Amino acid sequence: MNSILNTSARNTRIFRGSPVVKGLLRRGVSTQELDASKGDRERVVILGSGWSGFVLSRELDKKKFQTVVVSPRSYFVFTPLLASTAVGTLEFRNTLESVRARGKGVEFFQGWADDVNFNQKKIQVEEITARRPLHVSGKAYEASSITEADQSFRVKKKGKVFELNYDKLVIAVGCYSQTFKTPGVRENAFFLKDVGDARKIRKRILECFETASCPTTSEKLRDQLLNFAVVGGGPTGVEFAAELFDLCHEDLKKLYPNLIPHIKISIYDVATKILPMFDASLANYAINLFKRDGIQIKTEHHIQSLQPGLPGSTDPDNDGGCFTLKTKEDGEVGVGMCVWSTGLMMNPFVQSALDDVHTYPATSATLSTEVASPSSKQWSLKRHPRSGGLLVDDHFRVKLIPRSGSPPEGSSVPEATMQDVFAIGDVSVMEKAQLPATAQVANQEAKWLGKTLNKGNLSEKDGFNFKNLGVMTYLGNMKAIMQAEGGTEVKGRMAWLIWRGAYLTQTVSWRNKLLIPIYWSINWIFGRDISRF
Repeated sequence: MNSILNTSARNTRIFRGSPVVKGLLRRGVSTQELDASKGDRERVVILGSGWSGFVLSRELDKKKFQTVVVSPRSYFVFTPLLASTAVGTLEFRNTLESVRARGKGVEFFQGWADDVNFNQKKIQVEEITARRPLHVSGKAYEASSITEADQSFRVKKKGKVFELNYDKLVIAVGCYSQTFKTPGVRENAFFLKDVGDARKIRKRILECFETASCPTTSEKLRDQLLNFAVVGGGPTGVEFAAELFDLCHEDLKKLYPNLIPHIKISIYDVATKILPMFDASLANYAINLFKRDGIQIKTEHHIQSLQPGLPGSTDPDNDGGCFTLKTKEDGEVGVGMCVWSTGLMMNPFVQSALDDVHTYPATSATLSTEVASPSSKQWSLKRHPRSGGLLVDDHFRVKLIPRSGSPPEGSSVPEATMQDVFAIGDVSVMEKAQLPATAQVANQEAKWLGKTLNKGNLSEKDGFNFKNLGVMTYLGNMKAIMQAEGGTEVKGRMAWLIWRGAYLTQTVSWRNKLLIPIYWSINWIFGRDISRF
């Protein structure tokens, strides 16, 4: 590697045609330059660019720490406003913040963490491989999902791997959407976790209306195209249903007046009620408002499958891209789109890649009780028994426990706390109190850890304490509900104003703080952009 890196420009030009040498030069030079610019600072490697990872990267003092973010996406998504972008209330870029923003002093590698050696303080990073657009017989191929496209028309290829050293490691990779292994959901449902999901949802909504308006579309197919299912009665599912209602009755009503009576929006949930985090009075207010608007609330419904095509259809090509949603209570129902928002599942990186602690990190781990020859034992990360999340102390330090073997009767399981490895956000579970997996929690955790690292007082006894700022949910037609700490309840138009003001102030960059109210005003005056692209 060194001989390649130290070659002259003349020799480099000779081997420029070799893809192997080009790959080595690109990765080697970038990591070598990173080492050269480090100086006497500690390198903090952050895995993930979600709420916790992005906020922490901005919070760290760049004079003390060299901040390096490793993530498959080079941007942060302001998730509370994703539902608004899915229906055109805001544009997609209004919710995005670049990790590589100018003047922030954050280094970035686009890739996945493949493995971690806690003893040597090294991370193996798999870089993202570029993929060509899909084409079949000269025509662009459109799959019902990215998963289907990958399985059918793309050759999955593992990217090249390089090593990255760290002084401190922060695991903030976030979680995936929980599907409970329901058949067909992973392949056919629409999720709302990233800006790409919002783009697919907006395109599908407009496809349903365009197809339903065609003279060749039967009445039965029209009704099923305009039947929208939302699975999950939490804030995300409820807010999307509300935004979809606004889109249909404020903008699409003017373009497709004959189709509006046929629109059907249904919220499915296995629980006995929606919005369980709110008091009964606010939850009932939301339910009654939805009933007046014609949005159906189907609680205690169990989803059994989601398959392409309509119920009993023998010709899926003429089904308008519809799906069959099967529930235990209602049987098979044809839907134009199913948006899935039922909670979170643990990230595969945390489940598999971090499952093996190769060597006990003797120089950076502190034992809770004396253990004879800890380096000779096999250790694993301490996890929450139900969610699989990483158990951390009130300073977010990750813990280790022996992989196998039970302790003698009357004695506790020995633990080791790694002083330089932290976990924040959805992948972490505090031992003293399990917090909800929300953006508010992740934001506070990242800010606390950043300030604590900047001060260098991790050894202090005072740990993190979550301050509940309340919960809010938009219900459509300029109405919302809000529940603050101490039992304060606000509903209706005032809650909607607070909802918009709170999210506007939480937006990271001044660019989006200016653009978001501008787009709100433009869409209020001229209507939403319903271009399909």
